[in-house]
Amino acid sequence: MNIDALPVKPGGISSAQRFVNQTVVINGASRGIGKGLALRFAQEGANLVVAANEPAVHAVAEEIRATGVRALSIVCDVTRKDEVGRLYDSAVATFGAVDVSVQNAGVITIARLEDLSEGDWDRIMAVNTKGVFLCCQAAARCMKPRGSGRIINTASGQARQGFIYTPHYAASKFGVVGLTQSLAKELAPAGITVNAICPGIIDTDMWAYNDAAWGKLLGSYQPGELMREWVQGIPMKRAGTPADVAGLVAFLASADAAYITGQTINVDGGLIMS
Repeated sequence: MNIDALPVKPGGISSAQRFVNQTVVINGASRGIGKGLALRFAQEGANLVVAANEPAVHAVAEEIRATGVRALSIVCDVTRKDEVGRLYDSAVATFGAVDVSVQNAGVITIARLEDLSEGDWDRIMAVNTKGVFLCCQAAARCMKPRGSGRIINTASGQARQGFIYTPHYAASKFGVVGLTQSLAKELAPAGITVNAICPGIIDTDMWAYNDAAWGKLLGSYQPGELMREWVQGIPMKRAGTPADVAGLVAFLASADAAYITGQTINVDGGLIMS
């Protein structure tokens, strides 16, 4: 655990200061979308609690602190209730509250049905669905006494439409949508909104793996070829970036989204329209 938290330096945050004096917890924040989310909230002045299952998350906190924004970094396995509890307890102990909780940790494997192991099924469901449940539970415990909060869950385009060779991943992400809708109804009287996002093809390490693994099973693709082919099917003709996702998440966390709950919103350049 790295709990160093530096005071905010004058001029250390952007002119858009929607989250000053608010605390944002983000898991899966060591790279990719999660890191992009953390940097966006830092730019808007939030206190950051960044977590991941690898020590690389400490470097993200260091990068944030270098901008003059306070940050706490914790290595946390979101499938373990005790570790999740310590994550949120540490957030409250350090910053006094949890205002926004973003459940972003996720994993994927790609295999033909006959080759898909029970172990892979269990791991994907544990991280992608159980992990979201445990973090939502802990976040709600922090938020309910205060009568406000924002919970935002990362689903996937595969929460809209399952794709070949990933039945376990699709099931885990459909589960995130169901969990989101159920909790939105339960927590609305407590002043807490619960929403989900469905990123499409985003240029991250995960999509580098997807390109290679799907490419091997779907044909003789060279690295990068399959992703380029799929990107041509996106109306906007480009892959997304973590910053594209961060814009949506920051909106859902803001006061402008106070009357939005139980929704699942695509961020995919128009790949899936619903």
